[in-house]
Amino acid sequence: MVAKIVSGKSIRGMLHYNENKVDQGQARLILASGFAGEISKMDFGSKLKRFENLTMFNGKVKTNAIHISLNFDQSDKLNDELLQQIAMTYMEKIGFGEQPYLVYRHTDASHPHLHITTTNIKSDSLRIDIHNIGKTLSETARKEIEIDYNLTKAEGRNLSDTLGIKPADLEKAVYGKSAIKRAITNIVNSVIRSYCFTSLAEFNAVLKQFNVIADRGMEDTQMFQKNGLVYSIIDIKGKQIGISIKASAIYNKPTLATIQTKFVQNMEKRKPYRADLKKSIDQVVNKYETLTKATFVAELQKQKIAITFRQNEQGFIYGATFIDHRNKTVFNGSDLGKAYSAKALTERFGDTDKAKTYLKPIPKQKTYLKLANEESTKTYLEPLAPTHYLKDLLGRTETDYAPATGQKRKKRKKGQGFSR
Repeated sequence: MVAKIVSGKSIRGMLHYNENKVDQGQARLILASGFAGEISKMDFGSKLKRFENLTMFNGKVKTNAIHISLNFDQSDKLNDELLQQIAMTYMEKIGFGEQPYLVYRHTDASHPHLHITTTNIKSDSLRIDIHNIGKTLSETARKEIEIDYNLTKAEGRNLSDTLGIKPADLEKAVYGKSAIKRAITNIVNSVIRSYCFTSLAEFNAVLKQFNVIADRGMEDTQMFQKNGLVYSIIDIKGKQIGISIKASAIYNKPTLATIQTKFVQNMEKRKPYRADLKKSIDQVVNKYETLTKATFVAELQKQKIAITFRQNEQGFIYGATFIDHRNKTVFNGSDLGKAYSAKALTERFGDTDKAKTYLKPIPKQKTYLKLANEESTKTYLEPLAPTHYLKDLLGRTETDYAPATGQKRKKRKKGQGFSR
């Protein structure tokens, strides 16, 4: 399970976001905790009033809207009743159990996920401190819930499309402003929430994977000079489809100033995944003596890595950006090292693919038995010269080799003469 907590200043905006999803058939309200009456009979006004009754107690607090998303792996089998229990357990563990909150089950992505809307202003007018709540209370709650409800763990493995994003439907995009705005909102907010990018170009590299682009306009335009930003849906050739939507008109307001605040944060967040990406690219390159650009792209796609090349009108490639969908990170080739820059990569590309071969020569078998007709060419020990030591020893008699011993002379006693 992956939990995301976002704070804001507009409860109305968060409520509109979820209620619009309900109207579009992409979500349904499955739980209203702290609300009187039946869910089916509550209209937008009654839901908003419940929250505003609390926020009016403390008008000094401007950031009083809390939006939480709980994302689950595709392999988790979850019905509405189980999701209600998980939502209530989570809210209790992070200190929001007594607060009013609405739980929506969204169906606009390939994985099960919930959106929870609440406020951090209590009935006694005090504010619930949410500083660093994601790393403390939320993280602890997530781990405990994974165990208690036997959910797929977010830690220690890559979730299968836990934060999956559907590309914009190009056919529906021509239907009108509402369809375009809805598609762009889902994609832009999901990319900002999920991917680590450090520049507008890297941000666009990810957005293009889902048929969306962020545009500042030409440098001599008023929009560019005022740091404006619009989003558009594009086709496979990069051509804009339908109308553009201002960043300020999208939920969460993903303006240029907003996404720029992510650049420095993401610079640190993506560092642990740099070496892994380089290793994956090296594995592809080292498989071939020469390879084509198309094969290089296809081989990376097998590892869930996309690459986009930036080129001018003359077709000259001047930049390359890698999007690692496994780790949700984006790197310019030059950020990985000189060998991964657009110039170095294009110099390696050829007209044909030639895989490297690693056949080892068959080792020469050693022969320990000499063939009858084979003459030895090497002699490592010189033959011993013949000797007759044994024959000489066996041919001798005892007296021949017995050692001669001297006889001891007897001492003559004093005064004793010789006998005659």
